[in-house]
Amino acid sequence: MRLNDCYRTEDFRKLAKRRLPAPIFHYIDGGSDDESTLRRNTSAFDEVDLVPNVLAGVDAVDLSVNVLGARLDLPLFFAPTAMQRLFHHEGERAIARAADRFGTMFCVSTVGTRSIEELGALTTAPKLFQIYVHKDAALTTNLIQRCRQAGFNALALTVDTVVAGNRERDYHMGMTTPPKLNLRGLLSFAAHPGWSANYLLRERFDLPNVSEFIAAGSDAKMSVVDYINTQMKRSIDWDDAAAMVEEWGGPFAIKGVMSVADARRCVEIGASAIMVSNHGGRQLDGSRSPFDQLAAILDEVGGEIEVILDGGIRRGTHVLKALAMGATACSGGRMYLYALAAGGYAGVERAMSLMRGELERDMLLMGCRSIAELNPSCLAARSSGPGSPW
Repeated sequence: MRLNDCYRTEDFRKLAKRRLPAPIFHYIDGGSDDESTLRRNTSAFDEVDLVPNVLAGVDAVDLSVNVLGARLDLPLFFAPTAMQRLFHHEGERAIARAADRFGTMFCVSTVGTRSIEELGALTTAPKLFQIYVHKDAALTTNLIQRCRQAGFNALALTVDTVVAGNRERDYHMGMTTPPKLNLRGLLSFAAHPGWSANYLLRERFDLPNVSEFIAAGSDAKMSVVDYINTQMKRSIDWDDAAAMVEEWGGPFAIKGVMSVADARRCVEIGASAIMVSNHGGRQLDGSRSPFDQLAAILDEVGGEIEVILDGGIRRGTHVLKALAMGATACSGGRMYLYALAAGGYAGVERAMSLMRGELERDMLLMGCRSIAELNPSCLAARSSGPGSPW
C-alpha cells in the first residue's frame, strides 16, 4: 500500500501500522481496558441519519466557522496529541504546516515534541495550547506565560486525566517515552529500519515544553501512564480551572467535559468553549461517547458557550451530524495521527484534502450553502423509526 492508495481514515491506519514499530502504532491506536468506549466514539454516529434537502439551488458551499476567537476555513481542527515526533520525524511541524494549508487551527500538547516557541514562530495559523495542571505550579505558570509570548490564540485545559487510564496495550508493548528497547521492542524496531533510522539519526527525542522542569521530559524511561500519575496534579478542581481562565484572560476551552452539570459549571467560571471529549477512549472505559452526549449538553448550554465535539471523527458526515445537532466545530486526533505516521506532512495533507472534499461534497448533497444552514431538522434518530425528527 502506498500513500496514494489511501482514501479514508482506515486506509491511513493500515499504512501507519505497516510503517511503525508495534509499540508506537498501538500507542496511537489503543484505548483503555476493553476499548468499548474507543469503539463507541465512532460507531455512535451510525445511530443518527442525515436527512438531505434537494432542489436547493446550491452550487458552492462555505465551510467556515468561528472558534475560540479565530475564523477557520474548516469546521474541523487538529486536536492536541502528545509525542508526535515518535510517529514521524516531522512531528508537530507537519501539523502546523497543514493548519496553514487548510486554514484551520492546530493544538499543541504540553507533552509535545516541539517547543511552544518554535511552533509559535513557524505558522500564522490559529494555535491552541492544551495544558495540564502539574504538581509544580511554577511549571503551569511558565507554560501560560510562554504561550502568551509566542502568540497562541487560546488555551485548553484538559480535565479528564487526574489519573491515567488503564491502557493495557501499552503494558503489553512496553511503551515508554522515549521507547524502551526490550527484546520485543528491539525486534519490532529492527523490522522497521526506516522509522528507526529517522528516530536515531535525527534530532534527539525531547519534550521541550516540560523537560526544563522535569527529568522525565527527556532522559528517564517513564511510561505515559507513569508520567500522568506522577507529574499531574490529581486534586485539580473548579477553583483551579477558574483561576486559570482568569490568568490567561483570553479564549479558553475546558477539554474533557461529558456531563451536563459540568457543562453548566464551565459557563459559570467564564470559559469560552467546552470540548466534549472522553480523551479518545483512553481514560474511563464504559463512559459515553462525545456524540451520544452532545445533544444533552447542547440542550443545557447551547448558545451560551461554544461546544466542540472531540473524538471519533473518521468521515465528513460525522462532522456534519455534530454540526447539525448544534456543535460549533469538531476536532480529532487519530484522524490525522494515522496520516502523519503514514507519510508525514504529505500524509496529513492528503488526509485533510480528502476530508475537505468530503465536507464540500456532503454539504452540496445536503442542500446547504453554509454551516449555519445545518440544523436538527437535517437529522433523524435511526432507533426511533423512519422519518422521526432528531
